Amino acid sequence: MDKKIGILGGGSWGTALAILLAKKGIDVDIWVRNKEKEANMNKIRENVKYLPGIVLPNNINITSDIQKSIHNKDIILLAVPTHGVRNTLEMIKNDLKEGQIIVNVAKGIEVGSLERISEIVEELVPTSKYAILSGPSHAEEVAKDIPTAVVVASKTKEVAEYIQEFFMTPKFRVYTNPDVIGVELGGALKNVIALGAGISDGLKYGDNTKAALMNRGIIEIARLGEKMGANKMTFAGLSGIGDLIVTCTSMHSRNRRAGIKIGEGLSMDEAITSVGMVVEGIKTSKSAYNLSKKYGVDMPIVDEIYGVLYENKDVKNSVINLMLRDKTHEIADIVENEISSW
Repeated sequence: MDKKIGILGGGSWGTALAILLAKKGIDVDIWVRNKEKEANMNKIRENVKYLPGIVLPNNINITSDIQKSIHNKDIILLAVPTHGVRNTLEMIKNDLKEGQIIVNVAKGIEVGSLERISEIVEELVPTSKYAILSGPSHAEEVAKDIPTAVVVASKTKEVAEYIQEFFMTPKFRVYTNPDVIGVELGGALKNVIALGAGISDGLKYGDNTKAALMNRGIIEIARLGEKMGANKMTFAGLSGIGDLIVTCTSMHSRNRRAGIKIGEGLSMDEAITSVGMVVEGIKTSKSAYNLSKKYGVDMPIVDEIYGVLYENKDVKNSVINLMLRDKTHEIADIVENEISSW
């Protein structure tokens, strides 16, 4: 396959996707921030910190030269944390060719601007084409060829189908979706709910509690998403319920692991240090809280998680607050808007 891709970010997910594509015969350059990591990964053919024990195929090259990593590439993959996206795009925007495809795999919302990644890309590199790849996909499993299904969203059908074909393998199934807003929000906001699920586990609550958090959490996500222009059905798909399930239940999930530590009594900063990797849900909790206020959307779970993280609320009191909210219908929108005579 005579295709090339530049992957910006040498974390677990960027590396896992590099391995997947390299096995398809695609040449991959991974950009990392320092020369020491570049030399080490090229020499030992392994990402020791993030994917220990998994060999990097020979057609993966590691470079600390960001311009080299994007030169003459069909696709640029953004695999840096959300808070680093803007700075990374600033570094490459003058070297991108018109129509070059940017695929984002970060799952977050920029804290200050409250912008989704697609909005940042549109702002900084408006001549590029954009797609987001999202869904229930732990890097540790994808790198080991464990069957996985994800979704790619783009405003342009041709771009979505091109990325679908580019990434598809017998062990990595890719669906398409035109709803960029919904796929971005689902991937970002499920991390907030996963923090809550982890806190519940840290408090030694049971499956009942976690099931309630997950179910009511996806309702909150869909409620905000619809207000922001997403298709509500997207949240029933891979980037919604699918990603929520895997992130709330797996110990691969950084957000769940951080939540467990908070539930056990550690501070937010101590929990992040314990996980040892970027925990997107921490910053996204602030973004989600601010978005809910901006759009006037009731998101009680998000409110309580934000309170625990940023207002030093007691986690047990937060659970009580959720349980003792005013009585309401399970499907309030339907009851109030469609069958008001019930």
